[in-house]
Amino acid sequence: CRDSNGELHKFGSHWRNADCYDCYCSGLGMHCCSSFTIPVVYDGEKCVKILNKETCTFKAVKKDDHSKECPFAGSTD
Repeated sequence: CRDSNGELHKFGSHWRNADCYDCYCSGLGMHCCSSFTIPVVYDGEKCVKILNKETCTFKAVKKDDHSKECPFAGSTD
């Protein structure tokens, strides 16, 4: 299987890509799914969601101060 970066992967191999998706190569092709949940119920006027690619986690933070987290009531895959 060839990933979006052009790297080849052997059949039966598993890996996590730079965008935090868990991928698998099979005889039918490459299959990827997200390894994170996304905040969906938060104050969209004051807050923004940000993906930390080092930890593969999302958080909702204040638009004007990313060091301050915003509460959120729900998330989705």
